[in-house]
Amino acid sequence: MIVVLRKEATAEEIKAVIERLHEFGFRTHVSEGVEKTIIGAIGEKTADKIQRLEMTPGVEKIVPILQPYKLAGREFKATGSTVAVGPVVFGGKKVPVIAGPCAVESEEQMLTIAKAVAKSGAAMLRGGAYKPRTSPYSFQGLEKAGLEILAEAKRVTGLPVVTEVVNPGDVEQVAAVADMFQIGARNMQNYALLRAVGLSSKPVMLKRGLSATITEWLMAAEYILSSGNNDVVLCERGIRTYETETRNTLDLSAVPVIHEISHLPVIVDPSHGTGKWRLVLPMSKAAVAAGADGLMVEVHHKPEEAMSDGPQSLRPENFHEMMEQIAAVAAAVGREI
Repeated sequence: MIVVLRKEATAEEIKAVIERLHEFGFRTHVSEGVEKTIIGAIGEKTADKIQRLEMTPGVEKIVPILQPYKLAGREFKATGSTVAVGPVVFGGKKVPVIAGPCAVESEEQMLTIAKAVAKSGAAMLRGGAYKPRTSPYSFQGLEKAGLEILAEAKRVTGLPVVTEVVNPGDVEQVAAVADMFQIGARNMQNYALLRAVGLSSKPVMLKRGLSATITEWLMAAEYILSSGNNDVVLCERGIRTYETETRNTLDLSAVPVIHEISHLPVIVDPSHGTGKWRLVLPMSKAAVAAGADGLMVEVHHKPEEAMSDGPQSLRPENFHEMMEQIAAVAAAVGREI
């Protein structure tokens, strides 16, 4: 439920309301708006508890939350949230573009690509040090050595880094380098991992699962939010359907749907969404037009030699062209790259 406080509620009254909720066994999440402060309360509610809360000084009203996702929904927070990753903001007027290779393969490879995407205007750098793959025989990433290379690429370019974490035990190690955690599609419902990143102060990018509904996706985000981390960015990366011409089916309708029912920013990954580099540009333009709060694309200077996802990776010159074209689309819908 949501406890809406009066506009004139004092700091002491707000503190007293929170303490009363804790006495009743609720977990609380405070959201301070321009006009009013609201408290999201998660726990078992009874008529007696609600009545006593309504009588507490500073409380205006109690509003039940009907959706299963209590903290991710618009019922809890009517205005859209923004998530800052250093100087990069998701959910604002700008549409940040994250770019880089699927996997960190070597220092030379990573630095070459990092410098190229930075020159073309990328806001953040991506690269997988840990790679959960469908086949146990596929390249699984350089792990700790990959993190060290990412740290060097970050130092050289100045770009914030997002990289995947796959095990709860690796959260601290990845956090030492990454500016943002990525939870991959295969780990969307790894609840132990979601709670672990939820206890961190690092922003989290949560990719949609391979066959996840939007409600399941938001419930996964709820694990992170309920653990105390409010900085969550959703990432639509395509879902599995019967279609075989593309790697996945990129569900761009998820962007306006998320904006309607959730306050969380949502970005789009057209590389995994299509699996074909020629489709990345048109789907990137479509994503921006649909209202995406950012893009994440794969770039490789030698995609024919890439150890993973070469067919869906843009060459640096293709990425530069993409950046120029999506800037025009962004301007047409009142945004900017």
